Amino acid sequence: MKRIAPRAVIVLLLLSLAAVCQQAAPHPLRFEVMISRTLGTAPVSGRLLVLLSTREPHWGYLTPGFGASTRKTWIAAREIDGVLPGQTVAVDANALAFPAPLSTAPPGDYYAMAMLDVDHNAAYRFFTPGDLRMKAVALGPFNPRTAGSVRLTLNQRVPPLKTESLPPGMEWVDFTSPLLSGFHGRPIHMRAVVVLPPSYSGTARRFPTVYLIPGFGATADDLPSTFGESLLNEMSDRRAPEMIYVLLDESLPTGTHEFADSVNNGPWGTALVSELIPYLESKYRMDAKPEGRFLTGHSSGGWAALWLQITYPDFFGGAWSTAPDPVDFHNFTGPDIAGAKPGSNFYLKPDGSPWMLVRMHGADAESLRDYAQQERVLGDYGGQMSSFEWVFSPRGDDGRPLQLFNRVTGAIDPAVAHAWEKYDISRTLHDHWNTLGPKLKGKIHIFVGTADSFHLESSVGLLDQQLKSLGADAGITYLPGRTHFNLYDGGLSVRIAQEMYSVAHAKNQR
Repeated sequence: MKRIAPRAVIVLLLLSLAAVCQQAAPHPLRFEVMISRTLGTAPVSGRLLVLLSTREPHWGYLTPGFGASTRKTWIAAREIDGVLPGQTVAVDANALAFPAPLSTAPPGDYYAMAMLDVDHNAAYRFFTPGDLRMKAVALGPFNPRTAGSVRLTLNQRVPPLKTESLPPGMEWVDFTSPLLSGFHGRPIHMRAVVVLPPSYSGTARRFPTVYLIPGFGATADDLPSTFGESLLNEMSDRRAPEMIYVLLDESLPTGTHEFADSVNNGPWGTALVSELIPYLESKYRMDAKPEGRFLTGHSSGGWAALWLQITYPDFFGGAWSTAPDPVDFHNFTGPDIAGAKPGSNFYLKPDGSPWMLVRMHGADAESLRDYAQQERVLGDYGGQMSSFEWVFSPRGDDGRPLQLFNRVTGAIDPAVAHAWEKYDISRTLHDHWNTLGPKLKGKIHIFVGTADSFHLESSVGLLDQQLKSLGADAGITYLPGRTHFNLYDGGLSVRIAQEMYSVAHAKNQR
């Protein structure tokens, strides 16, 4: 037998050991996403998202988590550009991920799904027409730490919305704004649905008009079914007085513009008051005077209603705001933006504990950090936090708004926070009360639940104190136990309509 040299034995042993270690070493998790050839031949671009969750898919699909379930859905993302159907794209499970690198997820029975957000609005509304997606697939017992490659196939395109004709009593409005078009250098449309009272066609009289602004996440296509039908029913059943309603679309690719003039979004408030409303009043029999124009809205729309009322106090006859976004920046869903100094943090309280944003069933369920960092992975546009920046922030050198806070660390930029002060409703009222006070008499009405899902009652409470110190007659109502999502239970919309009509009727009797 040929004798093997000791050195060769050592080399063989080392090679064998390396092979064993290579087989036993965990393979880093990555996703291989193919664009199915069934989706056509044109190249596709957008934000490619991969979702991994132990939660059961809803109607076959996974969606980002919210509240107590936020951390139960893991998300990884990357941008793709010009990928042809039939090609496969690798998604690093750890580079851009929420709530942490996906390879650190605990073992369990998982589902996985990919989605291509072609119009970059997944942070505003997940799944919109044109997006590519797939049904979630069950991975079974799965250990992300050692899983290696997971192959997924995008084989569906989200269909366009069905265009159904509006029922009698509703009409679409599509108005091209000269002001906004001039600002952006392209045609900008202001969209709305006009809801006419049942007796409109049978009388020559003019009607008070209510401008209703929905909240974050709503689009123009939601207006007829979400708001129009119930308003028609309330008036037809004589539960609510007859008025004309204008359901305004405040959605943009960047979130909601909230009808505030902004260096980023453009002069939406001015365009509404000086262009769209005069156009509507020339087309419909509206009571075209301040006591015939009312504002209402919920959440972001609630903030917009108040902002329009205090910005144009002589133009509108009153605002009925429900659960408005922060109206006093000393409590911007927790953090004190108005008092921000170097070292202030959007995620952490001064004692180092986390600011909690979402409250469910009376208990805190999601932190500001998780809310903002999930948005960061879903996309750069359209999320609630970036939406605020598009309205309130100065424009940066790159043409985009400056960020209020660092999305990774939560550190607040005091200079940006200072720039936001011009949109602080409480501060604006304080600084200009000598002028605004007489004009706003009887015009401010706010409703908020004491268990608001985003703690918005705290900011309303600060505004309440401010208004009382100014001697204002504002009506602020706290509804016990109500949340952001059940505030209208029990007939709040009818109550608001009756209060508006009584104001219009009383002034018309003078």
